[in-house]
Amino acid sequence: MSWSRHQLGLAALMLLTGSINTLAAKWADNFSAAGCGGTEEHGFQHPFLQATGMFLGEFSCLGVFYLLLWRERRRPEPSPAPSSQPFSSLLFLPPALCDMTGTSIMYVALNMTSASSFQMLRGSVIVFTGLLSVAFLGRRLELSQWLGIAATIVGLVLVGLADLRGDHGQKHKLSEVITGDLLIVMAQVIVAIQMVLEEKFVYKHDVHPLQAVGTEGFFGFVILALLLVPMYYIPAGGFSGNPRRALEDALDAFCQVGHRPLIALALLGNVGSIAFFNFAGVSVTKELSATTRMVLDSLRTLVVWAVSLAVGWESFHGLQVLGFGVLLAGTALYNGLHRPLLARLARGSAAEREGLLQGDRGAINSES
Repeated sequence: MSWSRHQLGLAALMLLTGSINTLAAKWADNFSAAGCGGTEEHGFQHPFLQATGMFLGEFSCLGVFYLLLWRERRRPEPSPAPSSQPFSSLLFLPPALCDMTGTSIMYVALNMTSASSFQMLRGSVIVFTGLLSVAFLGRRLELSQWLGIAATIVGLVLVGLADLRGDHGQKHKLSEVITGDLLIVMAQVIVAIQMVLEEKFVYKHDVHPLQAVGTEGFFGFVILALLLVPMYYIPAGGFSGNPRRALEDALDAFCQVGHRPLIALALLGNVGSIAFFNFAGVSVTKELSATTRMVLDSLRTLVVWAVSLAVGWESFHGLQVLGFGVLLAGTALYNGLHRPLLARLARGSAAEREGLLQGDRGAINSES
């Protein structure tokens, strides 16, 4: 199947913006700058503020949805517009709370581990989504999906072992890496709950994906932005990376941005990339397939890993290569990516047998 330039552009946009999303967040984490009141230079560790920015990017998808709706309604012969079926926006509140919690935990974990491990370990969502869909949605998984879950677990173990054996240098202690990896996997449990809630209560209302993402982004942005105020006064001890040792110090973050304007570029890259990534992801699913979206999402992990190695954020480990390969195989099995390949191989072998039979008949006829 050949792709048009438009489809290739959408695929490239999804791959690029999805990769930038993780890389921009990690780039911000690697900066150091002085804070408010002349405090000494320290690392930019503000995971809850970064999560708020990510939800701002998701919130912007709601604007894109209404823009598309307005454009379709102004056409002389309007085509089927994005769904605007009435529904209660509060349906999105439980998934948004899960998204807010899971995302915040993952940004905390990103401060403790490498960008590639962060991206790879996010693949564990398959395990929990599969198990929860069986328990709460009554779904029966195929054998290939159970094999995919098993392969994903093996891949996670290999990636974890690679982190244990890796040289973390001055940036991360081994205890921090282990904690970060465990937090990422724990966050995927919450993300899996979010997916189950969305499927059970939200998408049965035929809500346009951009509207769904934007509404969840609205709830996540408003709630987390309000929570930044009490977080400023909640002590977190050594768990915090800001001088006040508060759970989150947004004022310190803005002061650091003032001293190092490049941090603002990283934050804007994170906000903008998540908006374009969601738009491109919805468009790829619509114009190509959900399978293509899953393949591009897996390639995003490869891009994040390659860039992290190229800029020196981490060192190469062969065990991580093996772990990534097994995770990729698990993702492919769970999402049924092996079926088109097996079907093509079956057609190819059938055509080869038919060709051989025709060739034999031709040889017999030539001798007669």
